[in-house]
Amino acid sequence: MKKQFKQIGKPRLLIIGCGDVGMRLLPLLRERFRIFAVTSQTARFAELRAAGAIPVLANLDQPDSLASLAGLAAWVVHLAPPQAEGKRDIRTQNLTAILPDKCRLVYVSTTGVYGDCGGAQFDETRPVQPQNARAVRRIAAEQCLRAWARRTQSSLSILRVPGIYAASRLPLERLQKGTPALTEADDVYTNHIHADDLARLIQLALFRAAPNRVYHAVDDSDMKMASYFDLVADNFSLPRPPRLPRPQLAQQVSPVLLSFMSESRRMHNQRIKLELGARLRYASVAEGIAAALLETEKIGKMIKKTEP
Repeated sequence: MKKQFKQIGKPRLLIIGCGDVGMRLLPLLRERFRIFAVTSQTARFAELRAAGAIPVLANLDQPDSLASLAGLAAWVVHLAPPQAEGKRDIRTQNLTAILPDKCRLVYVSTTGVYGDCGGAQFDETRPVQPQNARAVRRIAAEQCLRAWARRTQSSLSILRVPGIYAASRLPLERLQKGTPALTEADDVYTNHIHADDLARLIQLALFRAAPNRVYHAVDDSDMKMASYFDLVADNFSLPRPPRLPRPQLAQQVSPVLLSFMSESRRMHNQRIKLELGARLRYASVAEGIAAALLETEKIGKMIKKTEP
């Protein structure tokens, strides 16, 4: 039986899957909430405490471990991905089984649920059409959460997120290895969001998002994938990747990587601006990459100063 949430003092917020984006979110919310961060690793307790969260040991793959989360918070940010196999998201199903009624939950999903759109431009009203198992599981998670929200009179907001980048999340290793990209004729349009902007969008969604509403958490860029790799390469003084036609490239990259290079879409982001009032810090990938370069150079200088 579920525990019903009782609020005493500062509102409680639960973060499920507090990785890189969750850690960027903590400074934005810790003054407003008492934050509990779920981790399956006791080794992360000190890091989470230092960032202002109370660590909770639990594992979405182990339903019995979730008892401590029952009724813990009425505000929830769900950042955990589905498990690696299957058509359902068992992790999300396990989570909804212990959440109290009348929650406020923000779920970070993926733009991959739309599948290949042939480079079309579209907004959040476009029907989903997943073309790989990862996207199928994400849709299953969204559907599970929608059913839970209706059943418990909770408020759900879904952020569909594209490729997340930041100084620590750039394809530098790929460029150093010389992994090929597609020729211009075969290339696909891709979408991006800086990790800092995504954290800010999650914060805004908690307070401003309409119930049971989908939002595209994407920036203003209109860019093909190889152009993104070229931009990173030029900024970090690395060779641009060689370009190959799709049949040749398919023989040199993994099936997973090829699937990312087979879906082309351009997504409108007016809803996050008009409804959430979002003002992106890095409205374009070019701005974000330039900032990432400065951050990397700064870290490099600090390391040199501390070397004996």
